[in-house]
Amino acid sequence: MSIPEPVGFTDEGSVVAPSVRSFTVLTVNTHKGFTALNRRFILPELREAVRSVAADVVFLQEVHGTHEHHPKRYSNWPTMPQYEFLADSLWPQFAYGRNAVYPEGDHGNALLSKFQIIRHDNLDVSISGHENRGLLHCVLRLPGDGVEVHAICVHLGLRESHRNAQLQLLGQRLAELPKDAPVIVAGDFNDWRQRADALLKPCGLREVFAEHHGKPARSFPARLPTLRLDRIYVRNLKASQPKVLANRPWSHLSDHAPLSVEIEL
Repeated sequence: MSIPEPVGFTDEGSVVAPSVRSFTVLTVNTHKGFTALNRRFILPELREAVRSVAADVVFLQEVHGTHEHHPKRYSNWPTMPQYEFLADSLWPQFAYGRNAVYPEGDHGNALLSKFQIIRHDNLDVSISGHENRGLLHCVLRLPGDGVEVHAICVHLGLRESHRNAQLQLLGQRLAELPKDAPVIVAGDFNDWRQRADALLKPCGLREVFAEHHGKPARSFPARLPTLRLDRIYVRNLKASQPKVLANRPWSHLSDHAPLSVEIEL
């Protein structure tokens, strides 16, 4: 996060919050708190790793809201939803979009924020009869001058035809936003054929790794990233220092390597 401006006071003497002009974004597919191939439950370790990045806004995919059986199997299973456990005391604001519902529980996307989430909704982009998917759209209000930033957490389908349809729905949502509104779209696009950039370019989105390095980041599998599945796109924002967190402990905490970037208004 940028160095805050000095705190000021209104004529009535109340404190004016310093304006935030830059902040850090992190996106990670949590694999429901398990290592690759579900060998070990590591959500507490994942929480410490997420905290170490000191990101201001965290985009999460594949987080459990509830699960009936796991608390009986794992002594360190949290007593609260996974996204709330990960938020802990560092991210006072969080939102959850439930995508998949089954007899044992549910999972979906979540967003953790140090900034106020003034509203959110979960856009169902499931293709009938197949995987349940959603776009969690949150509107953040930054301190100080109250700039509103649209943050959309994405987890797209495994089939290309489904992803294309889901990207069209994302484009329709983007078209509904003010053209000058700051926008961040991040998450697991499952776009191993690298088609999303061309489809999203007419929407004004720029992928931060492609902008700096020519191609989206390699993020899967985490221990030896070869596929470019995860993305961070921006509109009406500047991006710098994009990073793939592929070293330990990250390489042993999920099947996807997280991505981070510095965002500036």
